[in-house]
Amino acid sequence: MKIAFFNTKPYDRQSFNFANDRHQHEIVFFECRLSHETVSLAIGFSSICIFINDYLDAEMLEKLAQGGTKLIALRSAGFNHVDLAAASHLGMTIVRVPAYSPYAVAEHAIALILSLNRKVHRAYNRVREGNFSIEGLLGFDLHGATVGVIGTGRIGAIFAQIMSGFGCKLIGFDAYQNPVCLEMGMEYVSMPELFAQSDIISLHCPLTPDTHYLINAEAIAQMKPGMMLITDVTWMEYLQPYKYRAGTGAQPLQY
Repeated sequence: MKIAFFNTKPYDRQSFNFANDRHQHEIVFFECRLSHETVSLAIGFSSICIFINDYLDAEMLEKLAQGGTKLIALRSAGFNHVDLAAASHLGMTIVRVPAYSPYAVAEHAIALILSLNRKVHRAYNRVREGNFSIEGLLGFDLHGATVGVIGTGRIGAIFAQIMSGFGCKLIGFDAYQNPVCLEMGMEYVSMPELFAQSDIISLHCPLTPDTHYLINAEAIAQMKPGMMLITDVTWMEYLQPYKYRAGTGAQPLQY
């Protein structure tokens, strides 16, 4: 099979070439993203492999189909960047990663919390400059803090288990209550209650029309000043297109 890989990095080439030793597919790697300007590179490839920043709308899929592409493999679990209805109409097959390691994603969210709370990134830069002052670097005890988990599926439940180990109070919001989370003492509350009570909020829900711009001006206005917001995905569609300064309510800072 002849496969074009778009939006690739050196580690992509290394891992996929290693996996291809057994199969001997003809693989061509492109560093550029797949876009309307680069779609001509896919001509003649029956299969292409794309990443999360490659958006395939109906027009793009039509061009790919005309070039002979029949199979599109996503290097992601999410598929909201592909017009599935248009792909089905064109007779194209879409495949995706069934799931990432839920432990890796949950642990990365914990790493973000610890880094932000203890200002590790700022302290690192200070030390490199010979500045050992701890002014402005003080965090707070996670023990006893209230952690709100939005989305309590596999990843959300593992994240909650880790935070429970820190001695945090767990509250959650989900369309379905997870028995595992209930057993560890999580209390399910309404979204406004979660916003108002949480010292830390972590998002572990899929991007859907219901979660699109889930964190908006109204939501932020309900949150505690200085609270911490963590998302385990790169999709900024969870957030309104503004930056907010901690502790100032919903005053937007334009990008």
